[in-house]
Amino acid sequence: MECKQDQILKSCNCSYDPCSHKGTCCDCVSYHLKLRELPACVFPDDAERTFDRSFEYFARLVNQKKI
Repeated sequence: MECKQDQILKSCNCSYDPCSHKGTCCDCVSYHLKLRELPACVFPDDAERTFDRSFEYFARLVNQKKI
């Protein structure tokens, strides 16, 4: 499978600029799961900017119907 990094970067909402995984979803997801986190793309923009990517934060947003 060919990585579509150029296309992905256009829609990636990760606001952490020095991220080396930006646009490479397989690396990004793998990295965050090791930390018990989810990648930026599953969060709304305002929630993503908090840099809290934890499962717990995601669950709170779901319970609050923000996702």
